[in-house]
Amino acid sequence: MKTLITWKIVRGPCLVWILVLWAMGFGTAAVYAQDTAQAATAVAQKPKPTVVKNTFESIWIIDNQTVMVPVKGTFEMDILHRFGVWENGYEDFFGLFASSNIRIGASYAPINKLNVGVGITKYKMMWDANVKYAIIEQMSSGRWPVSITYYGNAAIDSRSSDNFQNFSDRLTYFNQIIIARKITPKFSAQVAPSLSHTNVVNGYYSEPGKVSEERNHNHFAVAVSGRYKLKESMAIIANYDQPITKHKAGNPHPNISLGLEISTSAHAFQFFAGNYYYLSPQQNNMYNTNDFTKGEFLIGFNITRLWNY
Repeated sequence: MKTLITWKIVRGPCLVWILVLWAMGFGTAAVYAQDTAQAATAVAQKPKPTVVKNTFESIWIIDNQTVMVPVKGTFEMDILHRFGVWENGYEDFFGLFASSNIRIGASYAPINKLNVGVGITKYKMMWDANVKYAIIEQMSSGRWPVSITYYGNAAIDSRSSDNFQNFSDRLTYFNQIIIARKITPKFSAQVAPSLSHTNVVNGYYSEPGKVSEERNHNHFAVAVSGRYKLKESMAIIANYDQPITKHKAGNPHPNISLGLEISTSAHAFQFFAGNYYYLSPQQNNMYNTNDFTKGEFLIGFNITRLWNY
């Protein structure tokens, strides 16, 4: 009888403690499991950042390069055309029958983010080799709110040697950093500071026996461009180029241009009016003589065709 009573006294508290400890352990495990499940769900529901696509539809926006670099394996052909200034009116049919300037170019993207090309321009029979590299691409969320691309070229004036004293006199260079953002699904904008360099500039006699350069060899400028989509395949495009460097003589005029872009997956056609006549960016930035305040505009168009291999 005594043994039975002792067992019951001991068994009662033991069962209580066992139940308490079991309940605590189960509750903790349940809470931990619930927290883990909620965290996993939150991670699963959080969208993964992706690269923003189609900030612009073409590598060109009127006279400037855009931030876009074609995907790997893309081959592109470009035809750029500028008519004459329309200030003569009907005399040359508003510049359409005036002397025009044309560039024919081709480019290829051998690897992701890199595009290389070559082209020839009617004015001065200028050949250029160019390179374009996407340094940073805008992300849908995260640390990259903009895209940043480098563009540069080296150009050579291929006219006869009668126009030059040295071979190096033929050479000019252009370097540009393009910073862009797709602000809304319809609106994109970019700003692009640039440095143009020419090896030879005109001189003048500043005093008897002394020749001084009338221009700097280096010229800084900045371009601001924008695109607004009217519909899936049509957009308004605009551009403004502001020279920064001041020269002793022959300071270039700013450029302002406005146009319409029609695009498909393989084509882009841009039709516009602006002040730039030259189709080399260093020539446009350093030597533009057309003054928009005097109505010295001209009509131009760009055509691009893409093939992907």
